[in-house]
Amino acid sequence: MGPEHVAYGLRASYGLPYATPDLVTAWERGTMAPSSPELTALAGVLWCSPGELIGAPRTLREHRVARDLAQEDVARAVGLELLAYQRMEDSGTWRGTERQSAALADVLELSLPDFVTVTGRDGRLADLLRGAVTTRWQAYVRPVAKTVPLDRHLLEEALQEMHTDYQGQMVSTLSWSPGPAAAGAGDVGKEYLDRIVDHFWSTIRANTY
Repeated sequence: MGPEHVAYGLRASYGLPYATPDLVTAWERGTMAPSSPELTALAGVLWCSPGELIGAPRTLREHRVARDLAQEDVARAVGLELLAYQRMEDSGTWRGTERQSAALADVLELSLPDFVTVTGRDGRLADLLRGAVTTRWQAYVRPVAKTVPLDRHLLEEALQEMHTDYQGQMVSTLSWSPGPAAAGAGDVGKEYLDRIVDHFWSTIRANTY
């Protein structure tokens, strides 16, 4: 199916009179994102589920669509007024209570990493983890535990292991003399810190099994 065929299906079968081949092409290229109704209609035209179109969900909206749930369903399950939930989904900022957050994780079947991302804690977690690997990791156990609900012993093991890993990489590439070696150490350190949250979850998974 070409963009013109998809656009025709959206207009004829799903009542989207503004759907044009250019709009479909923009969705394909990622320069524009379809709204929830548009995504549902697009999935209908392509004979698939909305979840198959969005790949690995990241946002609150994407997780809801992947579970084929209406906004009303999620709002009711977590105990929020529909308008309040819609505002959170539109802004991408979750402001629910701890009880509502637990209900959200349940209804959307969120893994712990997904829960942290959806509730907007990734940035805070990244900042804490960078501090843990570059200074004294012990000082960051409590703050990280408040951000991520994990067993304290597991968390301590992960932070200590990441600190050792990061410091070891820095030492192995560091040179007392200026030049390429020193620059290489900076590059290695920056790459590690940029992907600090991914390293954290990988370490947690490795220590869990």
